[in-house]
Amino acid sequence: MEKIRKGDDVLVIAGKDKGRRGAVLRRTDAEHVLVEGVNRAKKHVKPNPVKGVAGGIVEMEMPLHISNVAIYNPATRKADRIGFKTLEDNTKVRFFKSNGEVLGA
Repeated sequence: MEKIRKGDDVLVIAGKDKGRRGAVLRRTDAEHVLVEGVNRAKKHVKPNPVKGVAGGIVEMEMPLHISNVAIYNPATRKADRIGFKTLEDNTKVRFFKSNGEVLGA
């Protein structure tokens, strides 16, 4: 089970975009995430008429290592750590380590 998932609000804790916040667009692999509006780079794209891509210089998000992001806790308004616990009905849930609040509930 992953601690950071697609759609989670995360805070960048290291690197050139430190302090910026955004939603996780997707996980590129087990250790990298794509965060909305963070770690943007200019890429030169070739035109592809089949896909409808015009080509030129496009600015896009690049993957960040998962160790450089932390989940954002709206209650404390800070970065937080995630833990897992099993409820009485045997469902596994994520919770914030700082205040014990269940994530997404």
